[in-house]
Amino acid sequence: MSAHAKSGSGAAKNDLALKWALGALLTIGGILVILPFIWMILSAFKSEAEMQNIPPTFLPVDATFDNFKHLFTEMNFGVYLKNTLIIVVFSFVGLFLNAMAGFGFAKYKFKGGSALFYLVLATMMIPGQVTMIPIYLILNEMHLTNTMAGIILPGLVGAFGIFLFRQFMQTIPDELLEATRLDGASEFRTFMQIVLPISKPILAVQGILAFIAGWNSFIWPLIIANDEKLYTLSVGLTLLKGQYGGNFALQMAGSTFMVIPIIVIFIIFQRHIIENFSISGMK
Repeated sequence: MSAHAKSGSGAAKNDLALKWALGALLTIGGILVILPFIWMILSAFKSEAEMQNIPPTFLPVDATFDNFKHLFTEMNFGVYLKNTLIIVVFSFVGLFLNAMAGFGFAKYKFKGGSALFYLVLATMMIPGQVTMIPIYLILNEMHLTNTMAGIILPGLVGAFGIFLFRQFMQTIPDELLEATRLDGASEFRTFMQIVLPISKPILAVQGILAFIAGWNSFIWPLIIANDEKLYTLSVGLTLLKGQYGGNFALQMAGSTFMVIPIIVIFIIFQRHIIENFSISGMK
């Protein structure tokens, strides 16, 4: 065997060893990251007595759903869940409005369009905490405080979502849209049947962000709502920590109930995100 072949074989072995080492390192890191979540989920099915065991148990000895039942019978988590789902549904309505605005900025030329878009972008530079008081005062004048409408309206549309949709929809060929118009399609039909299907990757990304924002909504519902019947799951979890600070099993159940849907949504939409990266790479 020639010296060149030997050196090539040695380099291949070194590359393989490096890949195995990196794989092992990433595996260990992944386990360390996911271990607290696994512990939280398993602990949600333990009794409080088992949570106090020394040494602690990893798997529940006698799995029970009593913690989750307690959330809905004693802590009004059913009401909190309903309110949170309403906010999430309207977050997806806002996602559709963001997509329409992004399409308008991307494909329609009108006087002052660029200035208006930059004005929308400028709102991203203002921290949300700064605008909370003015928004509260406006809603108070409109008699929308302590209402579900007051919770939903301020977050219905956002500059970041409009920006992402506008940037993505600019890549859609104008010729494709002109062809659909020549076939007699209206602007709304063009948007629904051509633009939205092409925009599935960015819709998936924005869908995840909209769901997480709606599901984890905490500060604004706490500010705008005085009635516990309007509280969300995040606010309910805070109340749970205050009322049952020593019941760790119940707190684990509440945290699990908050985290699992986000993980499920990400798993559902991740394929579209990966497709987006693949398409971007081919471009």
